[in-house]
Amino acid sequence: MKEAKFIPALGYDVLTPLYDAVVRLTVREKKFKTALISQANFADGQRILDLACGTGTLAILIKANYPKVEVTGIDGDAKILAIAERKAAKKGVDIQFNEGLSFELPYADESFERVISSLFFHHLTQKDKLKTLREVWRVLKPEGELHIADWGLPSNFLMKIASRGIELLDGAETTGDNFKGLLPSLVDEAGFQEVAGTDHFDSLFGTISLVKATK
Repeated sequence: MKEAKFIPALGYDVLTPLYDAVVRLTVREKKFKTALISQANFADGQRILDLACGTGTLAILIKANYPKVEVTGIDGDAKILAIAERKAAKKGVDIQFNEGLSFELPYADESFERVISSLFFHHLTQKDKLKTLREVWRVLKPEGELHIADWGLPSNFLMKIASRGIELLDGAETTGDNFKGLLPSLVDEAGFQEVAGTDHFDSLFGTISLVKATK
């Protein structure tokens, strides 16, 4: 049986220290992450899981704007989590960071009101996308919500050409589902309700699409 392969944030471990700068300069990060947080509609007291939190930018932004929610970030990369912890400490926000894989989440059933994820699912094969989504469904509370921002169906021909860079970097095996616009249907297949694409943002490397769903 072929084991799941862990892929660092920019495809190669040596590029991890450059991640924040690359994302900030190329994919309209502030714009799409602000929109993602807005659609998640957090409420005081909720437990939030930032799935594949990377360097913690999204988790820190959530906690800074919603100080009365409990934010947990999980990622499979210990080096990138160390960056996230340093950033959170510098910002003075209290976030729990855990090391773990998305398709084997170390949390009890019905632990979170919201699961949010940014630029992660395109790293997974279709099999692992579905395993991850079923794990997300498991750890969400009833009526809990999943909110995703990731590469999606290119909005026009220029975006289709631009997306080739991501496909070459991360591989067609994992990015293909995203660029075919299949992520919402996979979320639906995993058992979620009210699955919808909500917005999209064109960038230097293609179209970033937002998806929401309810358990």
